[in-house]
Amino acid sequence: MHIQMKKIQYHFAIAAAMFGLALSSCSDSFLDKLPDERTEIDNEDKVIDLLKSAYPTANYSWIAELSSDNMIDNSEPHLPTRTDDKQIESHYNYGSYDRFDDQLFKFEPANMATYSDYDSPGSLWGGYYESVATVNHALEAIDEIAAETGMTKKLKAARAEALLIRAYCHFCLVNMFCQAYLDDASNSRNIGVPYVNEVENTVQKDYQRGTVKETYEKIQADLEAGLVDLNEGIYDHPKWHFNQNAAHAFAARFYLYKREYDKVIEHANQVLGTTESSVKDMLLDYRGFTQCVTLSDYKNVWQNPNQNNNLLLMTTGSLLYRRCWGYRYSCAGEAARAVYCFTTKHRDFFSGYVVSPLLVANGAALSSRTQDYGYITSKIFEQFEYSDKIAGIGYPHIILRAFTANELLLERAEAYLLSGKMEEGIQDLCYYWNLQIDNLSDEDRVAYVDPGYLLYINKDKIFKYYSVPQDEDVNVLPNWDFTQKVSSDFIVSPEVVPYMNCLNWFRRMENMFEGLRFFDLKRWGMEWTHLVGLHSEEFPMPFNDPKRAIEVPWESISAGMSSSRPTTTTTDANANTLTLDPDAFRVKSN
Repeated sequence: MHIQMKKIQYHFAIAAAMFGLALSSCSDSFLDKLPDERTEIDNEDKVIDLLKSAYPTANYSWIAELSSDNMIDNSEPHLPTRTDDKQIESHYNYGSYDRFDDQLFKFEPANMATYSDYDSPGSLWGGYYESVATVNHALEAIDEIAAETGMTKKLKAARAEALLIRAYCHFCLVNMFCQAYLDDASNSRNIGVPYVNEVENTVQKDYQRGTVKETYEKIQADLEAGLVDLNEGIYDHPKWHFNQNAAHAFAARFYLYKREYDKVIEHANQVLGTTESSVKDMLLDYRGFTQCVTLSDYKNVWQNPNQNNNLLLMTTGSLLYRRCWGYRYSCAGEAARAVYCFTTKHRDFFSGYVVSPLLVANGAALSSRTQDYGYITSKIFEQFEYSDKIAGIGYPHIILRAFTANELLLERAEAYLLSGKMEEGIQDLCYYWNLQIDNLSDEDRVAYVDPGYLLYINKDKIFKYYSVPQDEDVNVLPNWDFTQKVSSDFIVSPEVVPYMNCLNWFRRMENMFEGLRFFDLKRWGMEWTHLVGLHSEEFPMPFNDPKRAIEVPWESISAGMSSSRPTTTTTDANANTLTLDPDAFRVKSN
């Protein structure tokens, strides 16, 4: 899979329109070309080929991780990551990878970045809307071809895939750049994102953001329509497309965020089944890690399209792996303890280790005991594509596992717990932990399970640990009353709290470095604080703060797009320069 830095010329016009470029700057845009110079999409095979380039190549993971409680500022005094190291506060004068990282960590608008910067809000905004533009172009072509030949099975399938891509892009955008889905009154008041569902034919179109409610309604319409006619049989490599399992996983996540739990369970069951054996077959198979030596080897197992666990893979342009380790902001100290549970108190889950041997067994956690650089995982290891080997420049790729069965199982567990089916939810929590142990290789079982380092869990063990707050474990909360700030009917009863605490940790560990923690914090109504610098300056994130929505790129605001944070002031964008040259994305290899 290769990132298409420039697709058909039509996309250039969309990007220009979305960022409000002046018409005079678009001399090479779609609008300046004669019709016979445009890419002609005149048959179903060309439509299918076009949709191969419609998946977003931007990556939201870094923005989301940096904005969550999964990262710390290494320059702020903090305890070491490992609980068996000497417990004295220390700080490290690492530089940030980009200046806009400093802004994002303080919950400020990233006005030091442009849309051509990897892992910036602008790259996400522009990249996802570019994908939407491709989809709309494909949908228009489908209608035109169908008018002549009729709506064939291939065209129906292509239309379904296009609708799912469009829904997915807007779903990611609304959860990043808007407030979370709350109650009806708030959703009707909080600003959404522009839902672009038609081909762009002007450069400076007036895009209205609408409300969160309206955005979700349009996502749901596209999602449900796409599920009807989806046919993965039109592709040779379905894991790189919205296949049946990926589409149901998307639907489950969408309805979980809407708190429509019966639909979450319904769609999750389509993928996971309802038996222990069917769930086990879909979870991560650890046996492939046994022969791994290099980080690239481990990466290939994590991202293997033949893994049942991987439901949808996307090739993205990102410096995520480089940013996460050895720079100012990383998963280190108290944050790493919370994510990977570096503690000696989790004796009913694992023993003899300060971190779960599940992570040790698959090589996920990497660190240096002599210097606390932060923890990283091989599942986001970079694959570099050279454009010039002599100069050492090219394009960094990160495979985004957009949907996995492991994540889906935890979503179903949450839906069960919060819909009053507590026993089924507890069973899914036990499935998540125990069946992954079953999926270890024989060698790893001998090394970790047989000596008692890695233990099977049950309802009683979960309750024992997660019902009493722990000094070393911030995931064990006394109550979940904060959810009622989201909605008065979002109630987590006291008897469910221990199991939601367990789910809280499982989700942090499962989704680390992939960005979903930020969305969890928002949709659950949790509050968190970032500590910055040697003097531990506090940057709190209270509930419903405008800063819970990432600010849209300064280019769009400068062009008249509504701010995600109507109470904040943006810096004058005239000091920044927007570069449209795709070569701006090229970087040096590591």
